[in-house]
Amino acid sequence: MTTKQTLIALAFSVAFATAAQAECLSDAQAADLVANYVAKTPAANPENLSDADGACTRGKLNQLLAQRMGKVIGYKAGLTNPAVQKRFNTDKPVWGKLYEGMVLPSGATVDAAFGARPLFEADMLVRVKSAAINHAKTPMDVLDAVDQVIPFIELPDLMVQAPPKLNGAGVTAINVGARLGVAGAPLAVPAYRAERYALLNALADMNVSLTDGTGARLGGGKGSDILGHPLNAVVWLAGALAQEGLAMQPGDLISLGSFSPLLPPRAGLSVTATYDGLPGAAPVRLSFK
Repeated sequence: MTTKQTLIALAFSVAFATAAQAECLSDAQAADLVANYVAKTPAANPENLSDADGACTRGKLNQLLAQRMGKVIGYKAGLTNPAVQKRFNTDKPVWGKLYEGMVLPSGATVDAAFGARPLFEADMLVRVKSAAINHAKTPMDVLDAVDQVIPFIELPDLMVQAPPKLNGAGVTAINVGARLGVAGAPLAVPAYRAERYALLNALADMNVSLTDGTGARLGGGKGSDILGHPLNAVVWLAGALAQEGLAMQPGDLISLGSFSPLLPPRAGLSVTATYDGLPGAAPVRLSFK
């Protein structure tokens, strides 16, 4: 093969490889995603996205969601549990934004068809007290910068036609499926350091369970199932947000991720999440209609 032929072949191979790679969704595609989200109808899967494409698409989606939903009230760290990562063929967490109206009180009744691809999972929130959280390197750094730990059942919506085909970048692109959640009574973070160490250990060792109205177990896990310690989700989030020039603010709610499998709701199902081994944590409940 001559040098000219080699260069032509190389040019064709580069062009083919470039064509085969997906890019950030266009503005029109992002608008379609939001239209599907609002209508609660399955959207076309964003496919073959790189991590950068997923982040770019999430940015477009967030701009459009903010116009409809208003104030950002916090963030969700997703895919923080290795079992959930495996389901989405990735080995790292992702994040999305939470908006006003997404967090409902314990005891809420929610339509079982609350989204296009509705699911529920045992989760937990923390509330930011100090901007120092953005420099947290350890779970204790996080605990020093939050003032509440809140039992939480998250109600994500994977929103696409074929959720099993989503990878980590695809989950990022759909704002990590943020839709709704039900929050229980907050636990105040204690003032004394010895009590904080006790809380820190309890968060890692607690057993989180989801049960139905008959008391039958639906799923659950240990606190340490999230990145070795649930507050490591916030350490990771701080670094991920900093890379995009963002930061958590006092008052923000942070969703830590799933202690349980992602489960499908059905009308008539009542769900309770309990946090055994976390002193003072009251169960959080919801019902599907």
